[in-house]
Amino acid sequence: MDLRALRERAGLIVLDVAKELDCAESSIRNWEKGRTTPKLEVWQVFRLRDLYQCTEDELVQAVKRSMSVKDAPNPD
Repeated sequence: MDLRALRERAGLIVLDVAKELDCAESSIRNWEKGRTTPKLEVWQVFRLRDLYQCTEDELVQAVKRSMSVKDAPNPD
């Protein structure tokens, strides 16, 4: 499960997460598409975990999966 899947499973939209983490919507989108790695303060990590209703390990794995999306070969 990647970051987008965690967010959607929690029933959240990008705007919800951005507001809760006090960051830009584009940051959330970039994380989900593997363009950038989340650089969060400690409180933001715990808030994201709570928002996504997951464990820290699930969150770390989701970041890794999201980052691997950009490295995947393009099927076109």
